[in-house]
Amino acid sequence: MGELRFDGGRVCLDLVATRVARPVGERLDRVERVVEWVYGTGLVPPGTAVPAEPDWARGLQDLRTLLEALVAAQLTGTPAAPEAVARLNEVARAAAPPATRAVLGSDGSLTRALAAPPDAASLLAAVARDAVDLFTDPVARSQLRRCEGENCALVYLDTSRGRRRRWCSSEVCGNRERVARHRRRSSRALRNA
Repeated sequence: MGELRFDGGRVCLDLVATRVARPVGERLDRVERVVEWVYGTGLVPPGTAVPAEPDWARGLQDLRTLLEALVAAQLTGTPAAPEAVARLNEVARAAAPPATRAVLGSDGSLTRALAAPPDAASLLAAVARDAVDLFTDPVARSQLRRCEGENCALVYLDTSRGRRRRWCSSEVCGNRERVARHRRRSSRALRNA
């Protein structure tokens, strides 16, 4: 259901973006989508074997629900629930994130590879650690924004100059807003003519 989005500016926010807000739906609905998401976030280098199992989606969905609650608390300025913080820390320390290594390419350049295929716990830990880094960094968490696009609930980090970014993506929600604005102006001009 819908394409995967990687506009959040953080892996943990890209996980939050996997729930379709309107209409409510699920983007991580099968193993192939989980693998696509893992590649899209950069958690594993392209071409890495990702031996995903059906239960990987459930683990990511559970972590996403937890992150949604923590993001909502941050955006509304309310304290995070102590149980949510404890659960985030538990997931973050449950496993070591996937270990990377440098591999010498045929042209002499170095590329990144994983020392071993990733497992669900290591990927969940990597996402949870990214969230810990986000929520404990006062500058980063002050940059959290919810997209102003109609029918969009994505959350992103506003790292723009002047912190005036309004949409998760200028190409997606920003373009929709510009088209809608143009249609409203055209409609008014026709009515006034």
